Amino acid sequence: MAIILASSNKGKIREISDLLGREIVPYSDVVGEVDIVEDGKSFKENAIIKARTIYEKIPDAVVIADDSGISVPALGGEPGIYSARYAGEGASDKENLQKLIDTLKERGIERTPAYYTAAIAIASPQGIYTVHGWMWGEVIAEARGDKGFGYDPMFIPEGYNETLGELDEEIKQRISHRAKALRLAKIVLERLDV
Repeated sequence: MAIILASSNKGKIREISDLLGREIVPYSDVVGEVDIVEDGKSFKENAIIKARTIYEKIPDAVVIADDSGISVPALGGEPGIYSARYAGEGASDKENLQKLIDTLKERGIERTPAYYTAAIAIASPQGIYTVHGWMWGEVIAEARGDKGFGYDPMFIPEGYNETLGELDEEIKQRISHRAKALRLAKIVLERLDV
């Protein structure tokens, strides 16, 4: 059975497919573009909204949805659930990254603790299940490296001196918030016999 991803983000599609070790089909390939209103108050709520919206259009499938982002306690948790649209609706990864760097600089912060959260919702004929993963570290007020996507060039994971934009993909796949959540999601998928 195919697993449908409630996202068209190429970075997420590749990463989730690699981590699950199987083909993931973006929902847009099956049902076309769908406007999903992410009005939840947490990563978990938004992941459920995305999974449920696509599942209702393909009820015989298994749909995975991810909602993830970075939170900086020194900024009151920003950007948090607004990570994908921190610089405004339709903003690019580069624009969001630059806004967070600019916000840190405006506050005189060069380096501060931060963490990534990944919530994954799995919608299936057996119900909706959720799992979470976290990655702790620090953000810096500059971009370093060109690997990964999103805020990776400014995030230094705990125990490392390089940003996710500089670290090898193999390391990121082992320690990332999404990798941790997907390891748990894989267990759920196995229990669902998918």
